[in-house]
Amino acid sequence: MYNGMGWGSWGFGWFIWIIILVIIIWGVIKIVSSTSNKPQHHSGDDALEILKKRYARGEITKEQYDQMRKDLQS
Repeated sequence: MYNGMGWGSWGFGWFIWIIILVIIIWGVIKIVSSTSNKPQHHSGDDALEILKKRYARGEITKEQYDQMRKDLQS
C-alpha cells in the first residue's frame, strides 16, 4: 500500500517515537510532582498561630494564652 514509505523509511521514525515517549514521561512527572508538592499543614502549628493572633488582638489574657499554649504543646 505505502511501498515501504512510512516514517521509518526516512530514517527518523524512531526519533519521533522517542520524542512522544519523552513527552508522555514528562507529563506523568509533572502530574505526580504537582500533587505531591502541596504544603502539608500541621494542625498544631495552625492552632498556635491562631492563638498568637488572638492574644495579639487582645481577645485573651496572658494567663489564658499561656494555658492554651501549654495545652497545645502537650
